[in-house]
Amino acid sequence: MSEAMLSKVRKLLAQAEDPACTPAEAAAFTAKATELIARYGVDRALLASRDPATDPVGDRVVEVIAPYARDKAGLLAAVADPLRCRCVRRRHGSGFAMHLFGFASDLERVDLLFTSLLVQAAHGLAGTPVPAGEQPAAFRRSWLAGFAQSIGARLRAAETAAATDPGTPGVALVLADRSDRVQRRLAEVYPRLRTAPPRRLAGSGFASGADAGRRADLGGPSMGTGPRAGRVLGR
Repeated sequence: MSEAMLSKVRKLLAQAEDPACTPAEAAAFTAKATELIARYGVDRALLASRDPATDPVGDRVVEVIAPYARDKAGLLAAVADPLRCRCVRRRHGSGFAMHLFGFASDLERVDLLFTSLLVQAAHGLAGTPVPAGEQPAAFRRSWLAGFAQSIGARLRAAETAAATDPGTPGVALVLADRSDRVQRRLAEVYPRLRTAPPRRLAGSGFASGADAGRRADLGGPSMGTGPRAGRVLGR
């Protein structure tokens, strides 16, 4: 991400995180940061359509560790999919190795957001009491599922808005082609990929986690790497 764009996002998020900021003001700052990140994705896609060498298709492996490794992996998938990346979850010790496929600029955006959101999720969980009589792990797993669902919906809305900007005609075709190329790259590496069955969660934290996801800052101020990001909740 360009330094100028990153600087703008950092300033917006610093304002949103200010304790003196009202919820309405924080939401406005966060929305603008999300818009900038989505706009960056479209700009890089259009540039690469003219000069493919500026943004090649690639892949990387992100280590997601316990505790709550499967839930953190779900958050990573919720971030990656709207940003036109694909991920394959592989068991790795007590956690997972998430194999991500995407264009370089989109993988960069996933790293940025996932790192920030893991930190925010950790803070949110720490500040959310487990209801009396409920099993803590079950409550936290459902909380993280709600958080991930809200994040995915917000990112998808921002990406759709950026892609349908009347000032950038033809962008939909460019983005569709990029998605197809990523999917083909994944299929080359995993020709017999199977879809995991739906997961059932027993905890009651989904609504609370979803609410936290709607308030979360999208586009955190630090540019962490994948393996580092995967360890944040495991401290």
